[in-house]
Amino acid sequence: MISAHGSDELTPLYVFDESHRLQLKEEANHLPNVLLNSAAACNVVMLGAGYFTPLSGFMNVKDAISVAESMHTSSGLFWPVPILNLVHDASMIKSGTSIALKDPNVSGHPVIAIQKVEAVEELSKEQVSSIIQNIYRTTDPKHPGVSTFSSLGNIVISGPIQALGYSYFQDEFPGTFRTAVEIRNEISRRGWQTVVGFQTRNPMHRAHEELCKMAQHSTGADGILIHMLLGKLKPGDIPAPVRDDAIRKMVELYFPPNSVMITGYGFDMLYAGPREAVLHAVFRQNCGCTHFIVGRDHAGVGDYYGAFDSQKIFKEEIPPGTLDINIFEADHTAYSKILNKIVMMRDAPDHKKEDFVILSGTKVRAMLAAGEALPKEFARPEVAKILMDYYQSL
Repeated sequence: MISAHGSDELTPLYVFDESHRLQLKEEANHLPNVLLNSAAACNVVMLGAGYFTPLSGFMNVKDAISVAESMHTSSGLFWPVPILNLVHDASMIKSGTSIALKDPNVSGHPVIAIQKVEAVEELSKEQVSSIIQNIYRTTDPKHPGVSTFSSLGNIVISGPIQALGYSYFQDEFPGTFRTAVEIRNEISRRGWQTVVGFQTRNPMHRAHEELCKMAQHSTGADGILIHMLLGKLKPGDIPAPVRDDAIRKMVELYFPPNSVMITGYGFDMLYAGPREAVLHAVFRQNCGCTHFIVGRDHAGVGDYYGAFDSQKIFKEEIPPGTLDINIFEADHTAYSKILNKIVMMRDAPDHKKEDFVILSGTKVRAMLAAGEALPKEFARPEVAKILMDYYQSL
């Protein structure tokens, strides 16, 4: 199986030994505590689940700036975005101590991790602005990722963690949430050698379905990992349970048996375009994927990124051999009225725009809310019904 990133094996930070975990939870009751923001809580989940191998915890200012500027930590590890525990006030936190990290996304704010504090540092306004510009390629406060990052605080608490839970993801999505360890184990159990990873924060329409099949055929993959984001999105995006139901129905009816793993991971969307695409590739390598689909406007939002910037970054900014995972570059995929099948647009250069069945997200939402059936060339009817039921319930 493909190697983990920067390590001979996965390094999940979750405390698997139950007695030790209970002991740490008891000790946490006597430690200073910090109520995390959602972004930091999701970082804990990803660190605990092994997705962020080989990181041992939250970065300090030096590493955060180095990663933002060069996609490498100060010690030389390739990493595309800073992994930070940012707070507004840490006046009661001292370096060299341990603190309990509380989960903001679960009622009662249970302790989700214990962190050994190596440093408490302050980011200047200029440093915050520089990190935002490098990661998001904009400082526009209307960008949802910029808006979120700007609200998290400028005090950096760095140091290794011991994760004690997976927030709400394991309880709310027991059939879907999986750690990188569990995914690797399942890939091994199935005997898959070549695996294509597909990232989604949306339901999958026919174009997405066919894109996965195209990638599997092109790479000769044994299977497909459909890996959906289960964390927070921007307002108006479809909730994870609805997406989960829709994707499961599509796979059940339209993919060969045992050719797809449907899983999800606990992270909030960054909308960081190219940098987030690289992060997606890193933790899909940690999952055991040999190939990862990067499509048009991958992890983008609005008009902040060029249509294929998330593909260009792998060719123009990442030296060969940095990652073991292979990138499958996908074009916009749609149903051709001329060929009567779904194709990548680059493979039909003689087509005009009107030769494809293309619906905007706004149009799709309006049709579903009005109870109008989506074209069969665009969406499977069984999938469309699940989405229609959701929109008509609003």
